[in-house]
Amino acid sequence: MVKFSKQFEGQLIPEWKEAFVDYWQLKKDIKKIQPLEAPPNTIGTINKPITKPSIAQRLISPLHKLPLFSSHGHKDHGVIQVHKKLASSASSGDMYETELLEQFADTDAAKEFFARLDLQLNKVNQFYKGKEKEFLERGASLMKQMEILLDLKAALKQQKEKCSSKDDPSISCSLASEEGSARGPTIEEEQVQESPTLAFERNNSSGQTENILSSSHQRLDDSGRLVMKPKREEGKLRKSLSGRVISCQGKNLRINIPLTTPSRTFSALTYLVWEDLVSQSKKCGNEGDQKLKINKSNLHHAEKMIRGAFIELYKGLGYLSTYRNLNMLAFVKIMKKFDKVTGKQALPIYIKVVESSYFNSSDKAIKLMDEVEELFVKHFAEDDKRKAMKYLNPHQHKESHGVTFFIGLFTGCFVALLVGYCIMARIAGMYTRQSDSIYMETVYPVISMFSLLFLHLFLYGCNIFMWRKARINYSFIFEFAPTKELKYRDVFLICTASMTIVVGVMFAHLTLTVKGHSSSSTRAQAIPGILLLMFLMLLVCPFNIVYRSSRYCFLRILRNIILSPLYKVVMVDFFMADQLCSQVPMLRSLEYLACYYITGSYKTQDYGYCMRAKHFRDLAYAVSFLPYYWRAMQCARRWFDEGETSHLVNLGKYVSAMLAAGAKVAYEKEKSIGWLSLVVGVSSAATIYQLYWDFVKDWGLLQLDSKNPWLRNDLILRRKFVYYLSMGLNLLLRLAWLQTVVHPNFGSLDSRVTSLFLAALEVIRRGQWNFYRLENEHLNNAGKFRAVKTVPLPFHEVEQD
Repeated sequence: MVKFSKQFEGQLIPEWKEAFVDYWQLKKDIKKIQPLEAPPNTIGTINKPITKPSIAQRLISPLHKLPLFSSHGHKDHGVIQVHKKLASSASSGDMYETELLEQFADTDAAKEFFARLDLQLNKVNQFYKGKEKEFLERGASLMKQMEILLDLKAALKQQKEKCSSKDDPSISCSLASEEGSARGPTIEEEQVQESPTLAFERNNSSGQTENILSSSHQRLDDSGRLVMKPKREEGKLRKSLSGRVISCQGKNLRINIPLTTPSRTFSALTYLVWEDLVSQSKKCGNEGDQKLKINKSNLHHAEKMIRGAFIELYKGLGYLSTYRNLNMLAFVKIMKKFDKVTGKQALPIYIKVVESSYFNSSDKAIKLMDEVEELFVKHFAEDDKRKAMKYLNPHQHKESHGVTFFIGLFTGCFVALLVGYCIMARIAGMYTRQSDSIYMETVYPVISMFSLLFLHLFLYGCNIFMWRKARINYSFIFEFAPTKELKYRDVFLICTASMTIVVGVMFAHLTLTVKGHSSSSTRAQAIPGILLLMFLMLLVCPFNIVYRSSRYCFLRILRNIILSPLYKVVMVDFFMADQLCSQVPMLRSLEYLACYYITGSYKTQDYGYCMRAKHFRDLAYAVSFLPYYWRAMQCARRWFDEGETSHLVNLGKYVSAMLAAGAKVAYEKEKSIGWLSLVVGVSSAATIYQLYWDFVKDWGLLQLDSKNPWLRNDLILRRKFVYYLSMGLNLLLRLAWLQTVVHPNFGSLDSRVTSLFLAALEVIRRGQWNFYRLENEHLNNAGKFRAVKTVPLPFHEVEQD
């Protein structure tokens, strides 16, 4: 049977761990209490027969428990008494304090236990009240958003019916489809009557709302919220890039769709240009005929935003319900242990107080959860509750034993093929300095590229395993869909199966070469290219096979990275861009293979063409620069969106890495003392910059005022030496660029094999970096108790004079 402490730790919300009952410390306090010793007169009475009470005694004994018949009813209050102190403010909540009424074997330890227990109860009540208030405010805002959405959809439907009936020729019938609105000007939409005076607001880069007009004044509305009231514009409607103001049901609303994609940004810019042209052309006509058009595509995006906000609210309310139940169970369990040690009956008294406390008696969150479920079923699931629960409470797929079986099968095949390939390559002398140059120029890039790629993927699977074991909510941090994310077993299956195929094909190719088939023949040269083409086709395969959702998610992330200045940067985007910074050798191999097969050099066996051509040599600089450039652009976009100067400092780190990568490529082309000195100087500065950022910013370590020397205050791993070991290992692996200067050789091995080994060390460094990076991100979320996403809402009501 699993102990409650293990069950409690496995079920609590990781980001709210500090807000839960400190069950482990309470257990330590109970161990300090001396157990109650048995009275001396009980010795030797074990075998004494128990006499049953008579019928009269059984009838009269219940009456003695009543206060009227009890001689000491007003004096017997039990072993403890819990006093409730009224809160000084509404936010602090009621406070509880326990008084001991009976003598314990160790009174000081018992007082310490109940003092801590009261502290935990007060903490739980205060946290629950704060989170409940937060979710209730979210729920109230969402209900208003839902009403506005329903009004706009009803107006859209009514207008469409009027357009189709053509009863009123004065009605404009320019309705745009979702596809058309994404391509053309967003003015081709449904029209609503324009209000004479409309408020004007704008979203700045940090996401906060600011007023545009200079002459404005402030006032407080009924709810105490500060409202900006700009002066009216005579019949002229102003709009910002991030929102449009419309009039519906007597309300002035601003639709705020975040410009997270290039298409939305370009669409908004096109809208402003188109609107200016249209406004200039409207010189005549009735003022009452002017109409403001609603973007149907924006309305669709607004509906998706509201649906996502409902899902996150329901998830948060579910967490709050789990918080309530687990804490209640923890109080019961700890009081049972106390009664067992002391021999007293304090559990009924204290649990009665806990049951009546705010966190267990309040039902506001439960009612809101039912309302959210009912609304979602009605408006987003077509009255299908089963369909609604797939979004609100998705069940994760059970891990299949078949996946584990195939992991073992492919691992065995991969090891056997790899051993056979290494033995055959050693006998044939393929990876020595005197090896077949054609084989090394064509096969080595394929082997190195796939080896580095799937080694990185394997380490990612190990990271997932460690994140789950350390209770790091990586799915929430990366914003992965719970039903579509890859488990660590899935990652291991992809790695083992892919490397089995790669090594198997390479083993067959080497067998043909050793048996006399010339490695320079066209068919033999095409085998590595065909293998690469197969993996690329599988990556973009549109059929629902081989983890299509994960493949397409990977492609979307790559698209966001390549167009990083135009897309809003989220955690998974810059995390993946950091991975690419460690895969420059893999990208160089991919660039060479693309050149070799696209130019047709494999037919003429002119493997040196890509090295001689000037534009391909220049492309090598670009490939070395690109990962750092993408990452720098992401830092610039984050600085533009959030306004934090730390992103500019991080941008400088990637600029220094770009300079170091460029100097290294230049030194590889021209082996001169000048370039060598430049490589050493720039790379040293970049290494110091990167080490500081790794330890202090990304890992959150090297804090001088921490209770853990040179670490942070909160550590997830119990053994501190692991952090020191990781810092030392990271320092050594960051110095891998020294191989450019030292040129180490291992016997008769080709220098490219040595470079592959050093590139693999950089991938391993990135693998351990990933764990600590997400650990620090998790601790930041836990420090602010962020367990659910805050989804921006589309509709904002603005006021007019």
